[in-house]
Amino acid sequence: MTRPHKIPRSVLVVIHTPSLEVLLIERADHAGYWQSVTGSVDREDEPLDETARREVLEETGIDAFRHRLTDWQYTNEYEIYPQWRWRYAPGVTRNTEHVFGLEVPGRVEVTLAPREHTAFVWLPWREAAAKCFSPSNGAAILRLGDRAGADA
Repeated sequence: MTRPHKIPRSVLVVIHTPSLEVLLIERADHAGYWQSVTGSVDREDEPLDETARREVLEETGIDAFRHRLTDWQYTNEYEIYPQWRWRYAPGVTRNTEHVFGLEVPGRVEVTLAPREHTAFVWLPWREAAAKCFSPSNGAAILRLGDRAGADA
């Protein structure tokens, strides 16, 4: 069975506590690649908030319906890393990522999808931003501090 190509439109969900601790997860296919929850829409007409809730549940076991999901109303457009381009239609090299935040009351229980991620960590927002392999993910976490009015 041939798997359909990924749609180059995705979400990035920064999961955080009120005290700005951020959840990062380590990719199973690249040790040392720490990130927030990410994932592509499953179909062209899938609402982005639906994508965000689905990906959070799949990757962390956290039910986003039980917490505050916020569309941060900004996007990142970036070049898809060469090692992952095979997942997309031939010639697709760029992705548009829509950024969301999910505020949880504290360090909630995390259940990783073992085929996707191998470890998780809760870190203060600046440390989390520095640990991300993706510059756009790090920048999104820094925006969390700005949104919350945190000291630089």
